[in-house]
Amino acid sequence: MTLDLIVLVSIVLVASLLQTSTGYGFSIIGTPFLLLIYPVHTAIQINIVLSICLSAFMIFKIRKEVDKSLLIRLIKGSIVGLLFGIFIYLFLDIQILKIAVGILIIILTLLLIFKLTLNRTRNRDFTAGGISGLLTTSIGVPGPPLLLYFSGARIDKVTLRSTTLAYYLFVYFASLVMQIMFGGTNKEIWVNSILATPALFAGIVLGQLFFNWINQETFRIITYIILIFTGVYLLITSL
Repeated sequence: MTLDLIVLVSIVLVASLLQTSTGYGFSIIGTPFLLLIYPVHTAIQINIVLSICLSAFMIFKIRKEVDKSLLIRLIKGSIVGLLFGIFIYLFLDIQILKIAVGILIIILTLLLIFKLTLNRTRNRDFTAGGISGLLTTSIGVPGPPLLLYFSGARIDKVTLRSTTLAYYLFVYFASLVMQIMFGGTNKEIWVNSILATPALFAGIVLGQLFFNWINQETFRIITYIILIFTGVYLLITSL
């Protein structure tokens, strides 16, 4: 086993554990470290392919827990966001967007820590999906808008995780199709994705055990840590 493969397997194991246990984190943990061993295009597509595999595997277990009406509104909103995100990706300065999003995530997370609450509405569901879709195709980070919205609305951990994973199955697949259409793909992406699959499934098993063990308050603390890490990561990588 080569050093690169050992690193890949380790990254995927940790990232899939976090994603399975919280519904978030695969891209935030996976992408920065994958960029250490792969070119940007390859790292991002490996991340997307494995995220699709994780969500597809988990959907059979969690499908009864999904808030279907919320999921539909998120998907509808994301369709508009995905299109705007592609425009931003092609024509605007991504670094400025990353700085703005990073600062906003940190500020909103601090407000959530100090007990800011949001009331869920249909329009806010659509908006959260739209912003998530925009960030997916522009900078490859769909999770923070949903995590901020769901945490502020105090949605329970079961609904949060299941609905988010189901949503990812759609938004990542749509993003992969758009990336292949506009940027293509290569053999290395698919070979490495296949090699990382055993580690992905191991992380899913461990993540499920961790999810059953943690309580709602611990879950909320973990989400805040992920959000702060996301904001800092976006700022650092844009400088």
